Parts: sequence; C-alpha cells; structure tokens
Amino acid sequence: MVVHAYYPFGETRVQRQAEALAERGYEVDVICLRGPGEARRERVNGVDVIRVPTKRFSRSAALQLLEYLAFFLLAAWELNLRSARRNYAVVQVHNLPDFLVFSAIVPRLRGSAILLDIHDLMPEFFASRFASGADSLGVRILRWQEQLSCRFADHVVTVTEAWRKTLIRRGVSESKSSVVMNLADDRIFRPSNPSRAPSADGDFQLLYHGTLTDRYGIDLLVRAVHLLKDEIPELRLTIHGWGDALASLRALAAQLQIDDRIEFDQERLDVPDLARMIEEADLGVVPNRADPFTDGILPTKLLEYTAMGTPAVAARTSAIQEYFDDGMVALFDPGDAADLAQRIRELHADRPRLAALSENAARFNERYCWQRQSAEYAQLVERLGRGKP
Repeated sequence: MVVHAYYPFGETRVQRQAEALAERGYEVDVICLRGPGEARRERVNGVDVIRVPTKRFSRSAALQLLEYLAFFLLAAWELNLRSARRNYAVVQVHNLPDFLVFSAIVPRLRGSAILLDIHDLMPEFFASRFASGADSLGVRILRWQEQLSCRFADHVVTVTEAWRKTLIRRGVSESKSSVVMNLADDRIFRPSNPSRAPSADGDFQLLYHGTLTDRYGIDLLVRAVHLLKDEIPELRLTIHGWGDALASLRALAAQLQIDDRIEFDQERLDVPDLARMIEEADLGVVPNRADPFTDGILPTKLLEYTAMGTPAVAARTSAIQEYFDDGMVALFDPGDAADLAQRIRELHADRPRLAALSENAARFNERYCWQRQSAEYAQLVERLGRGKP
C-alpha cells in the first residue's frame, strides 16, 4: 500500500484494510509519510510500515502540489526498490492525489495488479478547498488526471455508491469499480454497555473528532455552543483532532469567551481509546458545510458514533440522507449554527429522544458491517492478485 498520510495515526481506512489483509495471512507493506519522532521502519499489528522522509507542511495549492510531488518521487523510489526484491501481487495506492498511482509503474510492468483507492474525489475536493468553480482550469486538470489514473489501475474502489456512480459517469466501467465503505471495525467499535441511557445529571458532553478544517464546519459547532452557553450551563464540548483550522478555532472560542467550555484534545489515541472517548460522549456532532465535496461524503466519524451507540447530530447533506433519516440522526441545515444549536437544545431537553436516536441508528449497523465488508474487500484483493507474482 502507498498512502500520502501518516500510519497508523493517519487514515483509519488504510489501517483497517491493511490489518484485515494481514489477519488473513497476507504480507502487507505500507509506504507512508514520516512524522516527527517516528521510526523509519516499524511493524504494527502484523503490518510492515516503511516511512519516507517527508511530511505534511503546506496548505496553499502550489505548495500542496510540491508536497504531493515530493512524496510521489520518494514513495516511487521506495516501492520500486522493494518491488525488485518482493515482486508484489497487488499494489494498492490510496488517494489523495490520484496520480500517486503512477508510483507503481515498475511493479505494474513486472506484473503486479494495481488497485486505486479513491478516498476523496479530487475535482470536488479542490473546488471545495480553494473555492474554485466546476469549470475552472484547476478542476478540469484534476478531472483529466483522475481519468488517466483510473485507466492505469486494474480496479478502482471508492467509499460510497454515489461516488462510484460519479466515477462511472466520468468513464470508469462498472465492472472495474466497487465500493468499500469507511465502516467502523465492529470488533472494536461496539458499546460496552448497549443499554446505557443518557444521564440527566452532570455535564452534557458534545464531541467532534477528526480533521480540523473549514469545510467540516467545526466553527459552526463552536458558535452553537456560544448560543447555548447561558441556557445550558452544563454544556461541554471536546474537539479531538488536528488540522489547519486549530488556531482559528482556539481564537474563536476565546473571542466568544467560551474557552472554558471547550477542550481541544490533540492526544494521539489508538483505536480502542478513541472508541471509549466516543462512547463517553452524550452527543456526537458532524457539522459539515455543504459544498460539492462534503455533500457527497459519508463521514467516518458518523459511522463511528453509530457503531458505538452514541447519538449524533449531523448536517443534512445528500450522502448522509442516503443512509440515515431523522429518526436515526438529528439533522440540521448545513452552514446554520442557529439550527445546529436548536437540535442540541431539543436533544438536551428530550433524553428519551436522545436514546431513541441511538436505538434507531442501530439499523445501519445491522445492514452495514465491517466484518462482512472486509471479507469482500479481501476477496477483491485475492481476485486481483490471482496468478500474479
């Protein structure tokens, strides 16, 4: 696997997939970024991790491209050296960026099957991040490189059926594409006390965990807490994660004089500890803004709240509404801090409804299960690698 992220504290999707294969007897190498203090080589839960000497360092479009190119060259060099010794049956490349798949050109020439895993649609991601129109030059270039990358790969997987259909409309054949959802590992993400009822006493604890960036709307959640601070004195918010919005979020909390209500937690947690943090929250929050990118994603954090039986409030986006209704998740209008505050207000006052959300969301867990999905994913890898070196 090749991924422009840290491992294991980077892309949970990559860790789940790598460990699912390792548990089934595959030898799995992950080539990834190297963060401060991390070892060059390490074995994590049966997965060999090889870190190349580069890290995330930029947010502007031009510097982001340079960062991608630097990692592309270093990862390609490492992959090609290792491929000469190991002759991989399958090389799986995770985007962003899509063109990272071409780092596997030597293994492909040697007979390896190439699997491109599209976590995010790059044209929509770029349009969201840099406020570009759908017909801008940058978006058109990204669509072109997406098409080339998908053609180079033997198979393409993505995270939702909606995005798979988008890729098919852009030229990827149905037979060459499939969905591997970002489901929580149900062996770890399962409540220790499924019958736990929300407490009517003590603090009312909100939780956001994940990347801290503007498109995920964490500032709306901070503003919602400000709107409710006098009505609900026991309201508390934990924001767990990292990202380019951290400094501005801290400043906003200080400006609104609610920094005593908000805990910014940057501790690196292993997966079981993260699951416990989620279970201890009274309400998980997914405050995404609506744009061409966020409207199509099914947030991993929402699936983890659901798996842990933690009630959730989430933005009313197309992807979320495809899988959840108002009886399973409290939905609010994207971008509207007042509407988000109203949903929190209602749930704080109506504890039976809070418990009902948790019970109803269990329908999602019954239909979508990582153990079943991971088996299907492993079968896909096995099929691609059959007859390969």
